[in-house]
Amino acid sequence: MTGLPGFLGSSLLPRILERGDDEAECVVQRQFVETAHRRVAELGAVDPQLPRRVRVIEGDITQPGLGVDRQALVGVTEAWHLAAVYDLTISRDIAHRVNVAGTRNLLNALEGCPDLSRLHHISTCYVSGRYAGPFSEDDLEVGAPFNNFYEESKHLAEAEVRRRMSEGMPATIYRPSIVMGDSRTGETQKYDGPYFVMQWLLRQPRRAFLPVVGDPDTVRVNVVPRDFVVDALIHLSGLAASAGRTYHVADPQPLTVTQLIAALADATCRDVTSIPLPRKWAKAAIRHVPGVYRLLRMPAEAVDYFAHPTFYLTDNLRADLAGSGVQPPPFLSYVDRLVAFMRAHPDIGSTAMY
Repeated sequence: MTGLPGFLGSSLLPRILERGDDEAECVVQRQFVETAHRRVAELGAVDPQLPRRVRVIEGDITQPGLGVDRQALVGVTEAWHLAAVYDLTISRDIAHRVNVAGTRNLLNALEGCPDLSRLHHISTCYVSGRYAGPFSEDDLEVGAPFNNFYEESKHLAEAEVRRRMSEGMPATIYRPSIVMGDSRTGETQKYDGPYFVMQWLLRQPRRAFLPVVGDPDTVRVNVVPRDFVVDALIHLSGLAASAGRTYHVADPQPLTVTQLIAALADATCRDVTSIPLPRKWAKAAIRHVPGVYRLLRMPAEAVDYFAHPTFYLTDNLRADLAGSGVQPPPFLSYVDRLVAFMRAHPDIGSTAMY
């Protein structure tokens, strides 16, 4: 596995181990090795035997061979690739070095694993770019512009995976939408996306205002909680039929911006007045008008997702989750827990791990 001790990887690892008695090898960057060891030790609370089945290996996906001894990977039978830089403001150079070259290095390393039965690649819905209209799980090359270099790099990384799949590598691609905290506890590792709006509302008095871009009654914001994403990945990865497929791990019925704002207003106990603004004006103000960024504390790149024109189809997801009991809970059922966690943990920031 790559991606430990990240938000998804930390929750996914114990669930993978629970499925059998295999051992897990986690390739971890040097600066995160200590944190990764702590995460592994915490698995003992679930099952005292689990930490003994995890080996943390110092490595780096940006290096050929992942920067590890080739013999460490020879016996790999299943690979989970979660490591990526998730930062909407990232430069093209870093995004490509980590997300594109890193994925290519992983794929090359897996070519030396004769017993590999499956690669599980974690992509993102936003490989679509700003495609206007329904975007299916089989779509990729639709010619739409990207909001940022993060999206572009994840698109190119997925294209690399699909190319290897066409050459015979067994793989499944999962595209989560915007991943929020745990729906049961509210826990998260980073505040971004809709969290920026929550923070902005909480900093204001009861009568609050919120700039709104695009058409809030038609634009939808697709969010899902971490526990749903993990449950879906565990179920889908266990299906023989999922090999070769791509899944939008997303909400089939996402809220409109208007509905999302109403939910956040209720959860933060704010009476919100929306102020319509053109998207480009809002982004320019954050970047160039003195004091605006300091006031909103939201990067200009985040604005795009509240005027995003793409609707993510979930045909494969719904078909292969049918009868499993795994489905995304309504945002209204857990938004209060997200806000409560944020209030209790104001020290968590929005900095990406890389």
